[in-house]
Amino acid sequence: MKKNNKKPEILFEVSWEVCNKVGGIYTVLSTKAKTLYKVLKDNLIFIGPDLWKNKTNKLFKEDKHLFKEWTDSLQKDKLLSVRVGRWNIPSNPIVILVDFTPFYEFKNDIYAFMWEHFGVDSIREYGDYNESSMFSYAAGKVAKSFYEFNKLDGKDVVYQAHEWMTGMGALYLKVAKPEIATIFTTHATSVGRSIASNYKPLYDYLPGYFGDQMANELNVQAKHSVEKAIAHNADCFTTVSQITALEAEQLLDKKVDVVLPNGFENDFVPKGGQFTSARNTARKKLIEIAQKILGIAFNDDTLIVGTSGRYELKNKGLDVFIDAMNDLSKTNSCLDKDILAFIFVPGWVGEARQDLLYRLKQNGDKQETTSLEFPYITHWLHQMESDQIVSMMRDRGMKNAKENKVKLIFVPCYLDGKDGVFNMEYYDLLIGQDLTIYPSYYEPWGYTPLESIAFKIPTVTTNLSGFGRWVEGMDYFNRGITDGVEVLKRTDQNYSEMVENVAKVVCDYSTLNKKEINRIRNRACQLSEKALWSNFITSYYDAYAVALRNKDIRVKEQSKS
Repeated sequence: MKKNNKKPEILFEVSWEVCNKVGGIYTVLSTKAKTLYKVLKDNLIFIGPDLWKNKTNKLFKEDKHLFKEWTDSLQKDKLLSVRVGRWNIPSNPIVILVDFTPFYEFKNDIYAFMWEHFGVDSIREYGDYNESSMFSYAAGKVAKSFYEFNKLDGKDVVYQAHEWMTGMGALYLKVAKPEIATIFTTHATSVGRSIASNYKPLYDYLPGYFGDQMANELNVQAKHSVEKAIAHNADCFTTVSQITALEAEQLLDKKVDVVLPNGFENDFVPKGGQFTSARNTARKKLIEIAQKILGIAFNDDTLIVGTSGRYELKNKGLDVFIDAMNDLSKTNSCLDKDILAFIFVPGWVGEARQDLLYRLKQNGDKQETTSLEFPYITHWLHQMESDQIVSMMRDRGMKNAKENKVKLIFVPCYLDGKDGVFNMEYYDLLIGQDLTIYPSYYEPWGYTPLESIAFKIPTVTTNLSGFGRWVEGMDYFNRGITDGVEVLKRTDQNYSEMVENVAKVVCDYSTLNKKEINRIRNRACQLSEKALWSNFITSYYDAYAVALRNKDIRVKEQSKS
């Protein structure tokens, strides 16, 4: 049945990652904004946490003239403190950053309110629960204040809350300002992620898991409680992929109303000669760093392979990647080229290696002939002896010896252009890779492989990622790495098979000639264009329509009672 795509007149998008680049949700919001802005203009308003009151945030530019009358009126409110400005991304949408710290004083009252109205159990909170909840509640107060000051009664106003971390704000609005329609988007359930992270089989036993029971077992009761409450109380419950929709229905006891796949914008991908120049620069930098660490010369045809993402050894398939590279380093017969592999995953990083910096600064273009001590890492780590990636490489006996066809290097820093070694941003290094591998076990969507193919880098993903499932459903693009994306079948039981299959993809790819590789790279780029926001945004319009319709029904029923 075709939905009536009624669009909001005012849209609040609320997330911890607004102007705060910490994960995939930042990419969702910052890339989608351009498409939404074309329709909503300055009626698209993002709400995020003000974490930089006394610091510079290059992603946010304050504008004290925006909504000045409203912000002036807030001076009478000792609790609600905001800064209004623009997000430094394409389209420069309006952002309200809220200082949530004053609400800590009333934390117990807020939690009592949530328990009384929605049964949210905050007793066993810990970690980031308080911080997230205070921000979420403050964000809800911001939306209510803005609505009332600007007299938006009769307007179609939607409040979209991303992840459990923003759930309390939407719950608060249901009581305090029921005229605002709410959408809740879970990008990954707290219980599902915890099951996977604790090395429990998620998929084989999913029908037998009960969310409340598992939340108690895994000690995520508070997060699960608010997540479940908002899933049941939002006017529209959404998630990012079909695989996460199944997870959410089982663990939150609520069927998803609309699936919102994560799109992408490719306007920042270099074109033509600029693309070639950027790729050559990136390859040169990656090979230079490897040479300085390893004391080994690399040929121009060296195959550069990479993986990246959140530091979750099992969930992101980092363990599979390491074992596959280890197997290839010991079994060289299938490889036509040397393999230079990188793990770009931020860890508990200390500082850039001074011995590496010395070689880079003092020795210049000199060809090193000896390796550095610990020839597998670019930055020192705090407690390096217990780091999971380093420990796994050590346990496997991976020494990056000259005779090994595969050399694996761990880059444990956030690539923001100021890391001290590469001094290049992530995308500026991604473009120089030849093949990327993301053998994820738990991946509700999977931006990293999508980003990869946008830069014409063929990629490997799995059927347990939302992106992988999407690729499997694409006509003419689901024939494996020859179409730009290899979707490997992963289960709870086939770890060894996954390692073998990843190694085989790398081996096969290493034998391809330049003409074949260029065709595959072009196919990867063509597939990425199918995932642009211009193609995916209609799902959001469906969600807005569902939320507004359910809000109208809810308000009408409340008026009768």
